[in-house]
Amino acid sequence: MTTSTSGRVLLVSQRPGAYPTIGDALVDASDGAVITIAGGEYAETVELAGLRVTLAAADGATVVVDGRGADRPVFRTTGGALALDGIEVLAGGASAIQADDTELAVRNCTVSGGRGPAIAIRGTTAFAVSGCVISAAEQGILVDGSPGRIEDTTVEDVLGDGITVGQGADPVVTGCTVTGCGLRGVYVYQYARPVVEGCTVSHTGHEGIAVAHHGVPVIKRCTVTDTRGPGISFASGCGGEISACRVSNTAEPGIAIAEGATPTVGETAEPGAVEDDALEEMLAELDSMIGLPGVKEEVRSLVDELQVNEWRRRAGLPVGAAGHHLIFAGAPGTGKTTVARIYGKLLKALGVLPVGQFREVSRRDLVGQYIGHTAEKTATVFEEAKGGVLFIDEAYTLTRLAGSGGDFGQEAIDTLVPLMEEHRDEVAVIVAGYTGEMVDFLAANPGLASRFGKTIEFENYSPDELLAIFGRMASAGDYELDPAAGPVLTGHFRRVSGDVNFGNARDARLLFEKARTAQSQRLRLLGRMPAIEELRGLHVADVEAAITR
Repeated sequence: MTTSTSGRVLLVSQRPGAYPTIGDALVDASDGAVITIAGGEYAETVELAGLRVTLAAADGATVVVDGRGADRPVFRTTGGALALDGIEVLAGGASAIQADDTELAVRNCTVSGGRGPAIAIRGTTAFAVSGCVISAAEQGILVDGSPGRIEDTTVEDVLGDGITVGQGADPVVTGCTVTGCGLRGVYVYQYARPVVEGCTVSHTGHEGIAVAHHGVPVIKRCTVTDTRGPGISFASGCGGEISACRVSNTAEPGIAIAEGATPTVGETAEPGAVEDDALEEMLAELDSMIGLPGVKEEVRSLVDELQVNEWRRRAGLPVGAAGHHLIFAGAPGTGKTTVARIYGKLLKALGVLPVGQFREVSRRDLVGQYIGHTAEKTATVFEEAKGGVLFIDEAYTLTRLAGSGGDFGQEAIDTLVPLMEEHRDEVAVIVAGYTGEMVDFLAANPGLASRFGKTIEFENYSPDELLAIFGRMASAGDYELDPAAGPVLTGHFRRVSGDVNFGNARDARLLFEKARTAQSQRLRLLGRMPAIEELRGLHVADVEAAITR
């Protein structure tokens, strides 16, 4: 008898009984499968055709998929759907990710190296790239024809263009940072119609944002600075809109419009106007998070102080030196990473930090293999984070008390302490981890505690808040949760919230994925194509099945 693997959760790990490689798991996977990958380095490439699958790093795990030894993309997919979540992708002789007519979702991934675009998206299927860092590639992101979103993503240190949009594509590019490009930061061409909103483009070899070949973008609330070419340029035959943008320290003219180009150009934003709009937008994003009343109050008090300092500075009044380093203490899954991202955007909107990009690292990114190597790695990471936020998750693992190899972690701490003081106006360092362990972390160096201005405590979510988070996940995926499932979920969260390893929103996310899997298995047994309301419906039975898994 054969058993369908549709919707299953498959584990890739070196543990006995698990799949040893991603490729092995994909052989047994079919539509709806979620492949959870344990921490480690996987030297392989993946090719998919027509399959709908999710590849996600296990909670808290560092997963590296290394394709540097190959002359083909690390992930190549045609048709179907591919979601990558929390994975580091190292490319070699081709793109890191190549998607053709695929429903692609790349979330919280780090992508580097390779020839051609690090991420190449072609076709007419919608895609989403969010919370990613792309670096050290020939090009950043290429979108040809596809609708979708690129948001909260950093593209840095690429030889060619940062983000290229062509072939009539109309994605939304929002909240992104593009810096250190050999050619253009954002290149729009061949009838493309993107919306580029709230982005920062800097340090480009040519134009910051260039429009050619009948491109028709909407460019609003963007900051373009430090470019060797004009900040924004439109070639003949191009149209679109420019509004509320700031262009500074670029080649003249800052906004270059060729004869025959017809974009609508709004007024240049007054100093602070774009920042004020962005500030309110970021505060609204913070307020929209479920729960966390104490955290929101603390962040708003920081914003109030920074805003007043900026007003004093503009008025010519003295402002005391103030660092922006914070400690986020609390259990996993309580929103620390999300709030850290928003904090970086707030600092940028307030004019405190020039870029506001977000760089998340862990012990693995800072600690080397021999004495001296760690100091070099740590200093390099710190330098790359300048202008934005350096977020060190599970920072307590750097202390000697964390176990073997602790001395190298101590070297990372000893390197960070003087850098945090010398560059306190150029970077915000946020360290995060369990409350108790963070006490040990601060004791690792006599000057460490004094570098941080404030500790913000993140409390566990209540069962009702976790139910709301689960419901929001369902809505975001276009599912309708049966109201009768509410008491079942709150009862479950109440039972498990006292566990030592309880993961708060992470556990809610895992339970939601299991409920989706249970729904998929239930629908497959219908023996027919389900109606749309059936495809959207998450039943009590699906939730109960997820809880018992």
